[in-house]
Amino acid sequence: MPGFIFFAKKDMKFYLVLSIVLCLIQTNGNAQSTSAQKEILLIGVFHFNNPGADLAKTDKFNVLDAQAQKELEQMAVAIKKFAPDKIFTEWNYNEQPGLDSLYELYLKDKYFEYVNKRYPGDSFFKENEIFQLGFRIAKKSGLKRVYGIDISTQFPFDSLMLAIDKAHQEELKKAIFERIKKFETLDNEARKKYGLTKLIIENNKQSHRNFDLGSYITFFNPGGQLDDFIGADLVAGWYRRNLLMYSFVQKITEKKDKKLVVILGAGHIALLKHFIDLDENYKVVELEEVLR
Repeated sequence: MPGFIFFAKKDMKFYLVLSIVLCLIQTNGNAQSTSAQKEILLIGVFHFNNPGADLAKTDKFNVLDAQAQKELEQMAVAIKKFAPDKIFTEWNYNEQPGLDSLYELYLKDKYFEYVNKRYPGDSFFKENEIFQLGFRIAKKSGLKRVYGIDISTQFPFDSLMLAIDKAHQEELKKAIFERIKKFETLDNEARKKYGLTKLIIENNKQSHRNFDLGSYITFFNPGGQLDDFIGADLVAGWYRRNLLMYSFVQKITEKKDKKLVVILGAGHIALLKHFIDLDENYKVVELEEVLR
């Protein structure tokens, strides 16, 4: 027994010393990681061309009018001072050559002439944030490329609704559509009240992100019968899509890069903010800080 006590005390002393050493190493490592972190300016937007593809249907905001164009120019000038090394946008990653061709035209001041002839009835190429904001910032910043990081995944909303009906989750279904309606109402009221810059800043507030992400966990995740996980599968698919998008940012970013800009729909940015907060190699910069 005396021997056991001796060795136990000795072991405790050893582990105490070891834990202190490991703590010091970790603290030092975290300090080094923080000092070397790359900065990511997150810009969550509503889609400027308003394609109507989202669950919530909102009023159109005219980004081509003089005031909106003035604000876009001011934003681009401010973000140029942030000095981004790369810009990432919501363009499909496997169609990068197409985006490169369009940006080449933009650099030569031939982009809008081209798309007006090539896509006369398509508002996407004239109004979308990729071209109105992403290209604008990239050109002012002297960048040779704008990167697409979007990827398609399943979003089985209709299947979820059928599963909710089958499970007799009437209250949940009602709550889902009330939530969508609330988002539409709040967004449309803001579009009547604010200019473009203020709208984008509102989209990038943490309360807005929490409202968006909270909808998935609160209303979609419990959908379906006890042994039917369609709700959780939908939420997992949304997380997966955004994890894949963030993996492109991680893979494309080079060692020499120090500052990055990511321009995506606000729902995507809500999740990317969460991922970046957990990533020791990156840290978030908020748009309001840069515009201030």
